[in-house]
Amino acid sequence: MKTYLLEREQWIPRPLPEVFEFFSRAENLGRITPAWLHFRIRSPLPIPMREGAPIEYTIRLAGLPLRWRTRITLWQPQTRFVDEQESGPYALWRHTHDFEPLGAGVLMTDHVRYALPLGALGQLAHALAVRAALAAIFDHRFRCIRELLPAR
Repeated sequence: MKTYLLEREQWIPRPLPEVFEFFSRAENLGRITPAWLHFRIRSPLPIPMREGAPIEYTIRLAGLPLRWRTRITLWQPQTRFVDEQESGPYALWRHTHDFEPLGAGVLMTDHVRYALPLGALGQLAHALAVRAALAAIFDHRFRCIRELLPAR
């Protein structure tokens, strides 16, 4: 299985407790996800975030509705958390969110290790569309975070 890595960094000009709290609230995922994904959380809100917490949602890819279930597999408040796909569109999805105080704000780093199903066909889909779609999703997140958590 071919795996890929997406990494992004963003400096957020807010205190660490505030930044971590924002990302700890699953309902904020909808605020930073592009509308074209039709993202919807299916789990009852609010979700008590902790290691082992499941999150279920739906998205649309190429017009097709997909159910996606992740679980928080690591929870280190104000430092890091990891969500991993249990079922969904990827053969592997492991998203690590790191938070580090830096100056008058926080350096947030996303590390996403992922793989697609279907072998060579999945690799072709990655080259033709998936890599660009994930980049667009994380570019959108970057812009939304900058707007939602600006300097005071």
